Amino acid sequence: MSAKAAINKEIFAPHDERMLGAVQVKRRTKKKIPFLATGGQGEYLTYICLSVTNKKPSQASITKVKQFEGSTSFIRRSQWMLEQLRQVNGIDSNRDSPEFDLLFENAFDQWVASTASEKSTFFQILHHTCQRYLTDKKPDFINCQSKIMGGNSILHSAADSVTSAVQKASQALNERGERLGRAEEKTEDMKNSAQQFAETAHKLAMKHKC
Repeated sequence: MSAKAAINKEIFAPHDERMLGAVQVKRRTKKKIPFLATGGQGEYLTYICLSVTNKKPSQASITKVKQFEGSTSFIRRSQWMLEQLRQVNGIDSNRDSPEFDLLFENAFDQWVASTASEKSTFFQILHHTCQRYLTDKKPDFINCQSKIMGGNSILHSAADSVTSAVQKASQALNERGERLGRAEEKTEDMKNSAQQFAETAHKLAMKHKC
């Protein structure tokens, strides 16, 4: 079982929650934490997790989870409701970067994800979750690459493609209709000419009989 699956099973499932995404992180700037605050357990891994309650109305939250060295269990540390998230800072919008900042109402943390791709995936899930579960003020996503907002970009791109295809098809039908219209006009002109020729020939034939 992967670490993230284990976190979901151990931390969130017992509270009738499900984890939507997680990213393994380290602090960019070291905080001075008293020895007793960590329980004297030494090194640890940190995960920033995004979860939502199964009970309606659904409530999303961001939780800091730790796993201390030599332990197979996970510990829930800090937790914030998604409504408390004020800003998501991707640090650099021009390149893949593992660094990011999270600003809450009462906290500010600077992180480095294990990989840039893991951060990108987490940001996409976070952005989608904010759009889905927050009805009032949503957090600002700054210094983020356009692919972070991939959901909207993909939808807009698909919509543009469909619109373009419809416009091309409509134009083709119009051009075809114009060609058919011109062909019908020519056919009608030929029909009229043939009818006039036949009438003229008939009159000449009657004249010579007389």
